[in-house]
Amino acid sequence: MLTNERKKQMRAIGHHLKPVVLVGDQGLSPGLLDELNRALNDHELIKVKVRAERDTRKVLVDNLCQETGATCVQTTGAMALLFPGRRATQSTPFQSDSAAVSA
Repeated sequence: MLTNERKKQMRAIGHHLKPVVLVGDQGLSPGLLDELNRALNDHELIKVKVRAERDTRKVLVDNLCQETGATCVQTTGAMALLFPGRRATQSTPFQSDSAAVSA
């Protein structure tokens, strides 16, 4: 589970990211899920652009998170910021300096 402090740090970093994956009319195709899994393995934090109506976007982002095990940090309009959930409990660069010093 991500703390509010870590989510805030991730939102600040994610603000400057470009979308890595674009979800279009095809929705959740096997190719899209493969590409999303690749991106989650390669990056600590990714931005996904979902081109759909508001209600459909929410469902698609929830399904993306369920299928990949990622955690949705934030959604703003058509953008979603995803963090690989399987690494959420491991040490990451997002930790504060005091946590790194005490380890």
